[in-house]
Amino acid sequence: MTFSVWLLVCFCGLTLGQDVLPETEVATEIESCFPDMCKFLKEFGAMKAKLETVETKLKEKSEVLELKKKDATNIAFSAATGGSGSIGPFNTDTIIIYRKLIINVGNAYNQHTGIFVAPVPGIYYFTFFYHAGGSQIVSLALMKNSETVVTTSDHQTSHDGADNGGNAALLQLQQGDQVYVQLVENTHIWGGSHGITFSGYLLHKV
Repeated sequence: MTFSVWLLVCFCGLTLGQDVLPETEVATEIESCFPDMCKFLKEFGAMKAKLETVETKLKEKSEVLELKKKDATNIAFSAATGGSGSIGPFNTDTIIIYRKLIINVGNAYNQHTGIFVAPVPGIYYFTFFYHAGGSQIVSLALMKNSETVVTTSDHQTSHDGADNGGNAALLQLQQGDQVYVQLVENTHIWGGSHGITFSGYLLHKV
């Protein structure tokens, strides 16, 4: 309550207190002598209560938004193919689905589609590695939306028992951009190995 309101209340009390009236008579006298003031004080009290409620709700919303903002900067995932046996060859380019989650902070990577969707604009770092038999061709591409970013591959050989490789890239992404690893048509990787992984994390927002 402001100083001016307190001053008016004190003035009313002092004026009525001179006659030393009983409490009920004082209340009646206040209402009869200062009906507008009593109404104002009641309305002011109700308004103050509403303002305090609004302030509390705004504070709660601000805290929630701050937590969401903080969580949005924590984006990191790493996943492996899991399973067993060869993946491919297929007669079309195919998105590799890394179903075995190692970590997925921020839930931006979808283990059912194999696609990472950027939740916030920023600079991201991605890596992918493979293990494959040497008797078949290997060819993988890191994709941003439908654009090839970097690739890794190996030729078919008769004397090489196994192949391992990978690549990495920094990408500037906008919210909603998709990043995934694509197996090129008529090539393969060996899905039973823990060496087949796809990982990424947010370096910083932009």
